Amino acid sequence: MKKDLIFIIGSSGHAKVIIDIVEKEGKYEIAGLIDSYKNKGEETLGYKIIGTEKDLPQLLASFPGASIIIAIGDNWIRHLVKEKITAIAPELKFASTIHPSAQIAKNVKIGKGVVIMAGAIVNSESTIGDFTIINTKAAIDHDGTMMRFSSLAPGVTAGGNVTIGEFSAISIGASIKHNISIGNHAVIGAGSIVLNNCNNNVIMYGVPAKEIRNREVGERYL
Repeated sequence: MKKDLIFIIGSSGHAKVIIDIVEKEGKYEIAGLIDSYKNKGEETLGYKIIGTEKDLPQLLASFPGASIIIAIGDNWIRHLVKEKITAIAPELKFASTIHPSAQIAKNVKIGKGVVIMAGAIVNSESTIGDFTIINTKAAIDHDGTMMRFSSLAPGVTAGGNVTIGEFSAISIGASIKHNISIGNHAVIGAGSIVLNNCNNNVIMYGVPAKEIRNREVGERYL
């Protein structure tokens, strides 16, 4: 059976992981990589960069029906790229990809542009919003919510009824107690244990995690 075609936006380390997921999932055939910061013809894991974001209208005309995955780890930059390429090519279709080893329970809702990596667990009745990332061996338990452009780094554990706000990033190995709400544009530091709710636009870290300072929308964290 012929596979649907997909373009991957980006060619960095995060893109390498997504390439592997797409190959193993087996739903799509990668038509090429799109990167505005590298030369056409350069390769990542055997796939060539075939153009920049400005080339998308021509590429989509050559490959009708092809979808897009944005392979950018930073939540805010991923959002900016999504807005940019949608303005260039409004007809874009965004695909989600899920590693075969991920465990997705009953009644989970998964949006568009989502990436769920190897060994991840999403338990029952959870909602995974558009353009989110659930990294390697990260887990979100029952009735969890990840709002758009949020992310869980490798090894994150979120208990039941946890909400992760828009554009918020939970760093590697952090744990979040059940019934906790993380606000929008927040960052939880690596290895933290979150026992209390987190406000919008703040950085929290520590054991237990405490609010350290405010952060600006779009402030780099990776």
